[in-house]
Amino acid sequence: MSGPLAGVRVIEVAMWAFVPSAGGILSDMGADVIKIEPPAGDPIRGLATHGLRPGSGPFNLSFETYNRGKRSVTLDLSIEGALDVLDRMLEGADVFLTNILPPARRKMGIDIDDIRARHPHIIYAVGNAAGRHGPDGEKGGYDAITFWARGGIADSVTPAELDYPLAMPSGAFGDTTSGSALAGGIAAALYQRAATGKAAVVDVALLGASMWSMQSHITQALYQGLDALPKRGRTVMPNPLVNNYRTSDGRYLALCMLQGQRYWPGFCAAIGEPQLATDPRFAEEEARSANLEACVAELDAVFSRQPLAEWKQRLALQPGQWDVVQRPGELQDDPQVAANGYLQQVDYGEGHSLRMVSAPTQFDGRPLSPRPAPEKGAHNDEVLAELGYDEDAIIDLKVAGVVY
Repeated sequence: MSGPLAGVRVIEVAMWAFVPSAGGILSDMGADVIKIEPPAGDPIRGLATHGLRPGSGPFNLSFETYNRGKRSVTLDLSIEGALDVLDRMLEGADVFLTNILPPARRKMGIDIDDIRARHPHIIYAVGNAAGRHGPDGEKGGYDAITFWARGGIADSVTPAELDYPLAMPSGAFGDTTSGSALAGGIAAALYQRAATGKAAVVDVALLGASMWSMQSHITQALYQGLDALPKRGRTVMPNPLVNNYRTSDGRYLALCMLQGQRYWPGFCAAIGEPQLATDPRFAEEEARSANLEACVAELDAVFSRQPLAEWKQRLALQPGQWDVVQRPGELQDDPQVAANGYLQQVDYGEGHSLRMVSAPTQFDGRPLSPRPAPEKGAHNDEVLAELGYDEDAIIDLKVAGVVY
């Protein structure tokens, strides 16, 4: 394997999406990530994705996305002798990556103190729900509840007129955000160990990552002494050039011209309404803010007259910032996606391939290349042989139920 983390070995004892997504990024960067699965496999292997159930096609989309490029070993850590196998793996590894809850980790002998006592060189990386300390430090969670709901995002994005909070826009939305932070922390810990010899314990929590994403909102609410900032609908935004507008064919344009006065005249000319630039209600930033509802109504009417294709041409004539509100399936046709390799075709052999989103970090102007996720236990014999087990010893481990 090549990449900036080539030569780094990660032992992952984790399931679902948050922590495995961190392992997936490390794998894309060239690390050898060995995923330890229980005999039944990571439960995400059985999870339906937007109605696509495992077995309905050649791919298990939930598992593939977060476990790309790893090697899978099925090891039953509840069986006597399994910990010896894991310890052999850790002797030559750099990182132990887990999201197993603390009570189970202690029972298995893989909690922080256990691993560090036997392997002081190991970087111990753990993903948790609400943080390692405090009354909920040993509780689990999912991104839909801990990241999205508890972290304040759901309340903040839900319009005031709805009587229930909005759900996350996609599966593992908070998991992948949190997993990216965990992968970054592991990379920093690898540098620290190389520079100082100190092997760190790296923690990332869904709640902490959520608050990091919401930090400007949280800081302002605390500064103003509020539980929540006022909901801002389309007609109460202070700048009409930071808003979304519907076109005649039912599509939407997102404007984000933060320097409203700078762009207003050119914007008005480009949309074919130069008189709006000198209209006393809208000519100056203060006037537009004072007459915001009327200004948005004018722009709503203007944008409703032409389809998206026409507005794309017109808005391209002015320097203000804007973009199209795209649908997920349209991204394959986005020229920037193609030019930067944000979608990668992953070959599984036997005529099967899957387009996967590349990790967002690029090196030397090139995208990282994801590889297929493993079948359950696909690398049992390979990894055990690397650890020095001969054929008879491997058979003995299988007979004992240590390895499936």
